[in-house]
Amino acid sequence: MEIRRDVFQAIADPTRRAILSLVAMQAMTPGVIAENFDSSRQTISKHIQILTECELLSQQQNGREIYYLTNAKKMKEVADFIEPFRQMWDDRFNKLEDIMKNYKPK
Repeated sequence: MEIRRDVFQAIADPTRRAILSLVAMQAMTPGVIAENFDSSRQTISKHIQILTECELLSQQQNGREIYYLTNAKKMKEVADFIEPFRQMWDDRFNKLEDIMKNYKPK
């Protein structure tokens, strides 16, 4: 049975976002990833599994070790989806900033 996970539910979790940030710098083994957290290795392993199922992380075998790295293509898909919302809020904040600059209290 294949489990379909939602990418946005996956990145809603702060630990998974932290894992993505770590692995974005360099590929890491599950053990090295787990060393960066106070959670158990099993908990971190579950987070890694969810990120892998969402295709945000991919695996690369190097000898006996498995390394996890970010899937740039999938991350770009997420960024492309979010971009119009970022632009909308940027515009709104810029308009608010303009209003506040011209505001003169009575």
